Amino acid sequence: MAELRPSGAPGPTAPPAPGPTAPPAFASLFPPGLHAIYGECRRLYPDQPNPLQVTAIVKYWLGGPDPLDYVSMYRNVGSSSANIPEHWHYISFGLSDLYGDNRVHEFTGTDGPSGFGFELTFRLKRETGESAPPTWPAELMQGLARYVFQSENTFCSGDHVSWHSPLDNSESRIQHMLLTEDPQMQPVQTPFGVVTFLQIVGVCTEELHAAQQWNGQGILELLRTVPIAGGPWLITDMRRGETIFEIDPHLQERVDKGIETDGSNLSGVSAKCAWDDLSRPPEDDEDSRSICIGTQPRRLSGKDTEQIRETLRRGLEINSKPVLPPINPQRQNGLTHDRAPSRKDSLESDSSTAIIPHELIRTRQLESVHLKFNQESGALIPLCLRGRLLHGRHFTYKSITGDMAITFVSTGVEGAFATEEHPYAAHGPWLQILLTEEFVEKMLEDLEDLTSPEEFKLPKEYSWPEKKLKVSILPDMVFDSPLH
Repeated sequence: MAELRPSGAPGPTAPPAPGPTAPPAFASLFPPGLHAIYGECRRLYPDQPNPLQVTAIVKYWLGGPDPLDYVSMYRNVGSSSANIPEHWHYISFGLSDLYGDNRVHEFTGTDGPSGFGFELTFRLKRETGESAPPTWPAELMQGLARYVFQSENTFCSGDHVSWHSPLDNSESRIQHMLLTEDPQMQPVQTPFGVVTFLQIVGVCTEELHAAQQWNGQGILELLRTVPIAGGPWLITDMRRGETIFEIDPHLQERVDKGIETDGSNLSGVSAKCAWDDLSRPPEDDEDSRSICIGTQPRRLSGKDTEQIRETLRRGLEINSKPVLPPINPQRQNGLTHDRAPSRKDSLESDSSTAIIPHELIRTRQLESVHLKFNQESGALIPLCLRGRLLHGRHFTYKSITGDMAITFVSTGVEGAFATEEHPYAAHGPWLQILLTEEFVEKMLEDLEDLTSPEEFKLPKEYSWPEKKLKVSILPDMVFDSPLH
């Protein structure tokens, strides 16, 4: 629950914002991390020392539901000469460490990131006659912040968020988001570390799909070239009724060429999925690799989890309510991260701590496997094959309904425990499947109808007996049952 007040108005848990004329007593009481970010805001908006602010009534660290303490809302006049329209500028406070006393974030020093290392911003085109900023973007930002706090996954420039509903609950075509560096906000050195500012950019479904199939940064650059779709500062216009590909059909050619040249940066998804070991008899439950054994799911080891998290660090997330609470509880949302392109991919982390399969869990070769996906996850299989494996990369599905994962790897991926001799290998509940280029091409032919999932009825099954591989596309309810 939140309330709207000028940031200079005294609140139950925070003193007035220290503007240029703030009394010294207020400055000494003001949380240092918050004070540092306000300094950057005052640099941009010296004439707005006390902007309207959406404030969490009960702070997150006191048990409240909203991770962001505040969202400040400024009026930006834009620049007519640069074709930048007047707009509202929203800035969050809470993803970084505002207090430095471990009430929300662990203080790790001044050299690294403060808290999660970033705050969110959003630029919304101001409608004619609009005298006050709409407050719905603050709820949107709270939803993204909940995802970050609950998953401990951070955002990067180029990430994309599948929201599957108009951002403002209207009839708008703007139903998803990309993230990029804010064009005006500069990184801030606070007493608790560095804070950068990532701007939310509203996009249409077709633009999201292009970002998934290619990469987020490429689509952001195209949006910057189209004034009514964002322009240089990537300002969101909820009234925009056309995609950039409808406005300028030549832009689709640039995307197609980019996909052909670069492949996809999408390296993984959190999804509704499962796998079964068909080479074991059904009664052999003791060592089965279904999602659940009895009532207790097998757990991924800590090292496996870290490796998969690294794989997903810049990979698509298709999350349900418990992971990313939506504005509308009925809605499903997803989060997408891009990964830097590489011709020779690896499953190893870039960190100094090597990600090695846990020595106490045996890696087991399987003869035959059955993969199960819901419709949304299954629709991404052609992207996985064409945009990732044919470019020598890997792609991971990590279950959101059970503690398991499926990673597709190509023959050029380093660090995989699946091999050409044993293409199906399991490490606990983590399955890896190595596919040769020839088999990938065959699968793409057979799975062509997945690119138009609305044209077929569930359940749908595909089988390659010679490879001892079966794939089923199943209704969501199958994955929501207790057995999964």
